[in-house]
Amino acid sequence: MQFTKFLRDAVRSGAVTCSVRVWTRPHVTAGKRYRMEGGQIEVESVTPITFADITPELARASGFASVDDLLRVARHGPGENVYLVRFHYLQS
Repeated sequence: MQFTKFLRDAVRSGAVTCSVRVWTRPHVTAGKRYRMEGGQIEVESVTPITFADITPELARASGFASVDDLLRVARHGPGENVYLVRFHYLQS
C-alpha cells in the first residue's frame, strides 16, 4: 500500500491505522503484508463502504483534517468503489 508522504510518519508510529481508498476493485487482501519504507503494512480488513460513510471522525482517524482533504487524495484514480482498509505497521 502506498501512502501520501505526509501520512507516512503517522502510519509508522501507529497513529493512523485505517485508510479510505477509492478503487475499481480492492488492491489489497486482508491478512497479507505490503512493503513500506522501514517495514510492512499488514492488512487486517478491507470493507466496502459508501461516500456517505466517510465522516469527519473517519477522516481524522485516517490522518486527514477533513472529509474534503481525504477525498482530494483518495479520488486520484478512475475508481468509483470506496473501501475502508484497516491495517497495522510492522517495523523491519
